[in-house]
Amino acid sequence: MPDLSYDDLVENFEILDDWEERYRYVIELGKELPPLEDTRKTDATKVDGCVSRVWIDSRAVEGEEGKRIEFDGDSDAHIVRGLIAILHTMLSGKPAREIVETDVVGQLQRIDLAAHLSPQRSNGLGSMIERIKVVAAENAT
Repeated sequence: MPDLSYDDLVENFEILDDWEERYRYVIELGKELPPLEDTRKTDATKVDGCVSRVWIDSRAVEGEEGKRIEFDGDSDAHIVRGLIAILHTMLSGKPAREIVETDVVGQLQRIDLAAHLSPQRSNGLGSMIERIKVVAAENAT
């Protein structure tokens, strides 16, 4: 994955003229996402509520300001891999408390993503966000 901040990603979306180009960009982000090893694709890491097969493998890492949450993910659908890459850019490596307090859906509105996803993809995205937030909440003490 390129070393992008979420603000950089938002700026890249703003440069693109239409949603066809933005979809291509999301797919490109997904292609840059390192694949999740098969040994990490388990029932415990599978995200329910997604039409595609999706895995999010999260872990808490001790940091200077408490625990940080890092995660890797994968999917068998290109667009979903891109959505995982966006969430990774936005959240992975952040302090657990910050993830809990982040309005992820509100942040995603900055790229107007929800309006351009099918209801099934939106539900799946919500399930991925929930999975990450649950792990963060468990470690935000």
